[in-house]
Amino acid sequence: MVAPDVASPSAPEIAGEALRRRTFAVISHPDAGKSTLTEAVMLHARVIAEAGAVHGKAGRKSTVSDWMDMEKARGISISSTALQFAYHHRDGAECVVNLVDTPGHADFSEDTYRVLSAVDCAVMLIDAAKGLEPQTLKLFQVCRHRGIPIITVINKWDRPGRDALELLDEIERRIGLRPTPLTWPVGIAGDFHGVIDRATGEFVRFTRTAGGATLAPEERMRADRARELTGADFDTAQEECALLSADGADFNRETFLAGRTTPLLFTSAILNFGVSQLLDALIEHAPAPQAPVDVAGRPRAIDAPFSALVFKVQAGMDSAHRDRVAFARVCSGAFRRGDVVTHAASGRPFTTKYAQSVFGQQRTSLDTAYPGDVIGLVNATSLRPGDTLYVDAPVEYPAIPSFAPEHFAVARGCDTSKHKQFRRGIAQLEQEGVVQVLRSDLRGDQAPVLAAVGPMQFEVASHRMGGELSAPIQLEHLSYTVARRTRPEDAPFLQAQRGVEVLTRTDGALLALFSDKWWMETLLRNNPDLVLEPLIAAAD
Repeated sequence: MVAPDVASPSAPEIAGEALRRRTFAVISHPDAGKSTLTEAVMLHARVIAEAGAVHGKAGRKSTVSDWMDMEKARGISISSTALQFAYHHRDGAECVVNLVDTPGHADFSEDTYRVLSAVDCAVMLIDAAKGLEPQTLKLFQVCRHRGIPIITVINKWDRPGRDALELLDEIERRIGLRPTPLTWPVGIAGDFHGVIDRATGEFVRFTRTAGGATLAPEERMRADRARELTGADFDTAQEECALLSADGADFNRETFLAGRTTPLLFTSAILNFGVSQLLDALIEHAPAPQAPVDVAGRPRAIDAPFSALVFKVQAGMDSAHRDRVAFARVCSGAFRRGDVVTHAASGRPFTTKYAQSVFGQQRTSLDTAYPGDVIGLVNATSLRPGDTLYVDAPVEYPAIPSFAPEHFAVARGCDTSKHKQFRRGIAQLEQEGVVQVLRSDLRGDQAPVLAAVGPMQFEVASHRMGGELSAPIQLEHLSYTVARRTRPEDAPFLQAQRGVEVLTRTDGALLALFSDKWWMETLLRNNPDLVLEPLIAAAD
């Protein structure tokens, strides 16, 4: 059912709006400059007038995309953030960019995985000095599994680092993607004059600004003028570009979208160098939203009735209201505020009166959204990550799986008089996906087991329970390291074994926890009828 006072957009209008959208995530290892690049992108799109700087620098601003207290204090991204803005491309077209900044730390892999279920492209950020790092490799594998094309950015070229050709060779050798540079640096890492635009052969010269806080001026010039300014560095860059072309490393959109090549650019995000080239590459080459595939493998036309996938639930964004926002990516059709949508998991309807557009922590009322857009649904308390919403024609998209937890701790309230706040707070953190919550009759409601991919998730849970939810907790860490799904008929046997505990997750899954994998494997060898199903590991 739709809002009766607003005309429904036509199918051509929906398709046209979808073509204007680019929805992508930025992925990287921690400290590669991901949040700084996000700020620089928004600065070049002229959404903000001054960029926030890297955390930990005295007297400088925190980034728009990192708004949680812990993020500001630690200087890392803990929670994914949605940012939507318009961008006027150099050909005159106005596009809509939906950028999702993801946590880089491995402990928050599950949040990043959810984000990657809601984007059409990924920007893989690599530190020029460090090259490919473990978390980057894991996230690349997730992108490959989901068929998400990747644009690679070599960042921090203003600092000493590795040779450009060496980095390209590492990318191809370790992940099997052929880099096809769109720009090529003039000057070695640490001595960055600008880049050659390989499509035109022009030199793009960058001029530093104070602290990199404002837009870095760019000047395009022909080869003769570039040679006068940079001398042998330009000749070397031209020779390397010719070598790349001879080796077949020129950009091809077909192989990029097929996941066989990755267009590559060189930047210094903190100085805002090379960022406009990244924005243009996203608009020109990244895919627009395509027909989504439902749980049965059937495509749903982009102009079919509205449908969306909830990929994140977040509370505490506004301390004055203490509300909860469900982030949903529009998959098909047009969304209009006030539409009555159906929650596929329960079949229940609800009205989207309080739909919002999200820009970091800032929120504004949203009237209409199209495929590729991210909408915020306020106080949709029944929604969880992986839920499908639809209007009219029923549909359900593949659920977002939970990762296998490797860390476990019993949570107890510090103040027994706040048992109601304690239960509500634990339930809210679970619904948001901050931690998984396991329970048993033996432990009771006041001592649930929190399960996490990484220990920093416990820090977030404790911080939010004590501050935002007014129910401080104490954590007793348990020695379990392995979780497997089991059957009710196997539970009594497992529960009787030393070093094993069986608990129930809120989704009904029965999980057996083991002190180590060797003891689990011993039990399986000695009891071949025992069923222990592996869960999805964060490294998968």
